[in-house]
This record gives sequence, C-alpha cells and structure tokens, in this order.
Amino acid sequence: MLKSMVLAIAMFVLAAPATETLTKEERDKAVAELEGSKKMFLDATKGLSPAQWSFKSAPDRWSIAECADHIALAEAFIFGRVTDGVLKTPLTPEKRSVTAGKDEKLVIMLQDRSFKAKAPEPLDPTKTVLTPEESVKKFLESRAKTEEFIKTTQEDLRDHMFDHPVPAIGTLDGYQWVLLISGHTRRHTLQILEVKADPNFPKM
Repeated sequence: MLKSMVLAIAMFVLAAPATETLTKEERDKAVAELEGSKKMFLDATKGLSPAQWSFKSAPDRWSIAECADHIALAEAFIFGRVTDGVLKTPLTPEKRSVTAGKDEKLVIMLQDRSFKAKAPEPLDPTKTVLTPEESVKKFLESRAKTEEFIKTTQEDLRDHMFDHPVPAIGTLDGYQWVLLISGHTRRHTLQILEVKADPNFPKM
C-alpha cells in the first residue's frame, strides 16, 4: 500500500507543470508594450522622402536616419545585455524591493526628452550608415526575437538583477530590462517626431 502511494505521488510530481516564472499578465503586458512601440516607430518613419530622412534641424542634431539607425542598433544591443549580462547574474529574490514599482515608471521615464544621454560608441549612428530599408529590417528582425523571448522564456527574470549605467534608472530586473528596450524605442521615436515638427522640415 505504502509503495503504491509513493509511486502515485512521484507520478503526480512528474506530471505537474513547471512553475511559471512570469505570469500570463506580465507576458501579455510586455508584448503589448513591445508591439505598441514598434507601431509607433514604423508609423513615424513610413513614407519619408530621402530629403526628409536625412534632414537635420541643426548640425549637432540627429537626422531621422540617425535616430532610426540608433533604434535599430540598440534593439539587439540591449537584448544582448539581457541574455549575456542580466541572466548571468545570480538569483537574488531578496532584492526585489529595489526593483518594485519600476515597471510602470520605467517606460515613462525614458520618454522624458529633457533628460539627455550620450549614446555608447556601438550605438552611435554617426558611425553607421543604413538605408531606410536596412534600418527597418534590422529593427523588425531584432524586435521579433525580443517578443519571442518574452513570450516563451522560462528564465526567472524577476530575480535576475542588473544595474543600468544611468544612475537615475538604477537596478532593474530582467523583465524590466525587456521593458527598457521598448521604452528606448519610444524615446527615440519621439526624437524623430521632434525632427518632423521642425518648421524647416522638408515638405517632400
């Protein structure tokens, strides 16, 4: 009888589904955010002429081309920081209080264009020349990988934590680093919209 009970318990444990490391709500929320910023970028860059694409409001300002290049380059760069940096850190669930409440604030914070930051050299668009088609293609390919990751990963994103180099952002968990990818896209798409709003922006 005891042997049968032990066997039944063992079979139940083997059949039980693995504990979800992210809730469905968290996955859905991240995907919706990624899809929203993707649409924002594609809408902002659609149908531009060569003159509009390369227009600069001032010599020290980025053109739409440079903003788009930066967005495309950053997508894979930040995702690599997640997979090769954040997920290599030890699990530290005891530090969850440090990242608590940052989900909603993070994307909003990144869209504050009054705060300026210098792009790291690998993401400097002045060092890279991409056509509009190349920028969009590179962005979409990288964004598809990001979305597939957040839909399917079983990594414990909430308990892997990694410091952002900007002190105002501070420590983020793995899930928040994915939200940061989307927030970064929104930030520089707003920069594109600023270029388009310039009174000297070409009509065609």
